[in-house]
Amino acid sequence: MKAEYINPFLEAANLVFNDLLKEKLIRGKTQITPKFLPNKNQDIAILIQLDGSIEGKVIYAFPEFTAKKIFERLMGTLNEEIFKSEYKDVLGEIGNMITGNAMNIFLNKKQFIEVSVPEVIDLKEKNFPIDNNITIRLNMYSKLGMMEIDVSIREKNPKF
Repeated sequence: MKAEYINPFLEAANLVFNDLLKEKLIRGKTQITPKFLPNKNQDIAILIQLDGSIEGKVIYAFPEFTAKKIFERLMGTLNEEIFKSEYKDVLGEIGNMITGNAMNIFLNKKQFIEVSVPEVIDLKEKNFPIDNNITIRLNMYSKLGMMEIDVSIREKNPKF
């Protein structure tokens, strides 16, 4: 997996956290994992599917603590009842914004990529669909908590 396919997601996450949440992301540990599956310490995952010049999947995953801090920063309050009914929409929009910024970075490099609508998965209620694909896992940290970015993508083979 080439860094040129992973870095746009890092740049985009930094841009959204800086501009929208007024927080700086600090890059932590990078891992290579044999499966596309969020770390078991994550409670909420945002799944994005990619197609175009590259294909694959991206996950933005959070412990519930981080999800609540992001929600509180954006909504101005943390009411448990409102969080439970609205967090999928709010985090889905964060996923949309990060991915949209990444797609703009790819477009500037003349790579066209289509993306799915973000699927927000509560990992305490639903099992994540496992893929046996090599994945780059990037741990990102801010004052709001930890965010995991998992990227599993590959170049599409040209048609013969």
